[in-house]
Amino acid sequence: MIINILEQIPGILIAISVHEFGHALTAYMLGDDTAKRYGRLTLDPFKHIDALGMLVMFIARFGWAKPVPIDDRNFKNRRLGIFLVSIAGPIFNIITSILIIYIIKIQYTVLNMYALNRILSYAFRFNIMFASFNLLPIPPLDGSKILLSIIPSNFKRYYFKYEEMGSIILLLLVFTNKIGLLITPIYTVISGIVALFI
Repeated sequence: MIINILEQIPGILIAISVHEFGHALTAYMLGDDTAKRYGRLTLDPFKHIDALGMLVMFIARFGWAKPVPIDDRNFKNRRLGIFLVSIAGPIFNIITSILIIYIIKIQYTVLNMYALNRILSYAFRFNIMFASFNLLPIPPLDGSKILLSIIPSNFKRYYFKYEEMGSIILLLLVFTNKIGLLITPIYTVISGIVALFI
């Protein structure tokens, strides 16, 4: 059990790091340096870890990190900025999962170390799962912010009412073991996309 946990830790840290770095970097490129000023424009996982999100990730293979601080008033186009920053985290996870597959192939050919293969395999799965989970349209996940950026303005008041309940809904889905029903279709689509590159 301890060995299994140790094999998973690098994958979890990689998934968290690239996800939050993706948000921070995209915001910075769009003119908002808030994340940089808070020390979040980094791949250092310890700047991004949320204790509860980390625990859930060990238990359920998905989770969350501390949200990257963003000030959307700094974007020239706020709606587009929110969309791009929100989707950047999952996209960075997907890109990372593709890169890991190539690393696994090289490692298998050159070293073929069993332990390293397992660590990389966990990292691959965690990145896809992290992207899938965060694309759910439930506040405060990225999917909800993507939804906010594309819905008509007159529907936003309904979104903000729903936002207050989002965390409760999310925790209920996690602890009743129903969250997998929502994640599986997204995971399947992302896996199919990744498969096109390998």
